[in-house]
Amino acid sequence: MSKDKINARPEARLAKGFRDIEAQELRGLNEMIVKIREVYERYGFEALETPAIEYSDALGKFLPDQDRPNEGVFSFQDEDEQWVSLRYDLTAPLARYVAQNFQTLPKPFRRYAFGNVYRNEKPGPGRFRQFMQFDADTVGAPGIEADAEMCMLAADTLEALGIKRGQYVIKVSNRRLLDGVLEQIGLSGAENVLRRLIVLRAIDKLDRLGLDGVRQLLGKGRRDESGDFTKGAELSDEQVAELITFVSQPVSQSDMGVVARRPVGEPAQAYQDALADLGRLQDLVRGAGYGEDRIRLDQTVVRGLEYYTGPVFEAELTFEVKGEDGKPVRFGSVGGGGRYDDLVARFTGEKVPATGFSIGVSRLQAALSLIGEKRSQALGPVVVLVMDRAEVARYQHMTQKLRNAGIRAEMYLGPSGMKAQMKYADKRNSPCVIIQGSDERAKGEVTIKDLIEGAKVAAAIKDNREWKATRPAQFSVPEARLIDEVKQLIERYQD
Repeated sequence: MSKDKINARPEARLAKGFRDIEAQELRGLNEMIVKIREVYERYGFEALETPAIEYSDALGKFLPDQDRPNEGVFSFQDEDEQWVSLRYDLTAPLARYVAQNFQTLPKPFRRYAFGNVYRNEKPGPGRFRQFMQFDADTVGAPGIEADAEMCMLAADTLEALGIKRGQYVIKVSNRRLLDGVLEQIGLSGAENVLRRLIVLRAIDKLDRLGLDGVRQLLGKGRRDESGDFTKGAELSDEQVAELITFVSQPVSQSDMGVVARRPVGEPAQAYQDALADLGRLQDLVRGAGYGEDRIRLDQTVVRGLEYYTGPVFEAELTFEVKGEDGKPVRFGSVGGGGRYDDLVARFTGEKVPATGFSIGVSRLQAALSLIGEKRSQALGPVVVLVMDRAEVARYQHMTQKLRNAGIRAEMYLGPSGMKAQMKYADKRNSPCVIIQGSDERAKGEVTIKDLIEGAKVAAAIKDNREWKATRPAQFSVPEARLIDEVKQLIERYQD
């Protein structure tokens, strides 16, 4: 082996489709999680955490391509040569958990869960291969009341996150409506599973690709702007026409938005039952005070996974903002879910009714950051400067006193002098620094430098002489007053 290869260093680079998330965004993410959790727990859901890795057969046939275990998911073989995969969503792991613990669980079983999911799909602007979801599911409740509750939960959650009425809508349909159309055009049966999945995923992209893009995916396929080709369902022109008619009809709440467009010929029983369920769901949410501006019926909602068996819903943001390029951006769907009565049965052989809703936390956070004024950067820790290396223990004790009082604080741990330490505190967005040199120590005092006010005053100072004369936003206090003074300073700048 050559010397160059032995000494070669790896390139510092991100894996394709992944990203680093820094402190400010993580702080906002944690705030979102707290608010979502509060709503979910108010509805009576309890927390559950399942592993990020499952046996691939537990994820099942509902992946984008069942013929290749690593298509759509990230998979590998463990030491026993069994295929395992990173979870594609949080629903399939829940189904495995319920099947494994069915006898001991309360029924209905109500759980919420949040965490990252992983999709081995083509990344794009704002679309990553790792992203966070926050789910709520009710397992063991067969009635439409459970589905109506999920729609109300979705609306309440968006409003708790600061999205006003008129800026969102929860759209509801029933998968059996589309199933009725597919049956009429000859796409029922096990032999058409993969074609049906392509149809579902095509219609699910209606908001993003428009009717023409969906039409291409229902036919031979579609080539995107990058030149990549996605194979279509290869339906006939007549089949494509019937599906396009189904998804493009105007929505009318008076006829539930779907009655006017039935499958060709006599409506299938599944289709008629779906209409009845939607009527009942609409009555329930209206009776609970949720108007058409918050929850409405829309037959274009299908969801892109095959395991849904009844009502399906999507949380859609309706407002537009301007992106960095100045062009209008509409975020569209930021969450969805539906009824999946057959998922647990894959393990048990017995049908177990279930329904759930999932928020795409990462996508929703990106949208929230564009509503109204952008929030200022959160305050960093108070930094205690090290003015005398021989007194490090004293500075550390001072830092610990701040922490014990509930104040975020750190002692500077680097090797640099005062000027570099001040620059460090600025980069950390510290509200203030604590300074105690030999003069302050002799007097039993500390100097507090207010970095936020100091920056404002400094911007108005014209020359260095004036700067030295004013010593902006810097004051000394007895060391015994340190905690109280720092607390008062921080309170002035907190949101």
